[in-house]
Amino acid sequence: MTETQENKAPETTENMPFINVNAQYVKDLSFENPQAPKSLAPAEKAPAIGVNLDVQAKALGKDVYEVELMVRAEAKRDDSVLFIVDLRYAGLFTLNNIPEANHSEVLLIEGPRMLFPFARAIVADATREGGFPPLMINPIDFSALFRMKLAEQAKAAEKMTKN
Repeated sequence: MTETQENKAPETTENMPFINVNAQYVKDLSFENPQAPKSLAPAEKAPAIGVNLDVQAKALGKDVYEVELMVRAEAKRDDSVLFIVDLRYAGLFTLNNIPEANHSEVLLIEGPRMLFPFARAIVADATREGGFPPLMINPIDFSALFRMKLAEQAKAAEKMTKN
C-alpha cells in the first residue's frame, strides 16, 4: 500500500487584514473638583452623572492613522458641579491589507474598541484620586455609534441637497 501526501503551501498571514497598534497615549487629561472639600462630604442624594463620548480619526501617512477617543464626564448634585473629567486618549494605528473603502469603519469601530478599556481605567483612577468613588463607564457599542453617525451624516447631506 502506498501513501500519498499532498504538498500544500502553508497558510501565511502575510496577506491577511490586520490592525497594528503602534502607540497609545493620553493627549489631554483634566480633572476639576470645584467644590472640594465640600463636595466630598457624605450626602443623602446621589449625584447625576453624565458621560459624553466622541471618536475621531485622521490620516497621518499611508495606512497610518490617529484615532482619538474623547470622554467627558460631569457629576452634579442639585445645581452644584461635583467634578468634571475631560480625557482625550489616542492611539496610532497602521492598517494592513484592509481596503481603503473600509478604513473609516475599521478605525471608528475597532480603534476605539481597543482604546476604550484604557480610557475607562484612566477616568476611574482620576475620579478615585479626586476623592470620589471610581467612575466605571459602561461598555460602549462602537459599531452602533458608528451606524448612528452615518445616519446623522446621511440626514445632514439630504437636508443640504433639499435646500
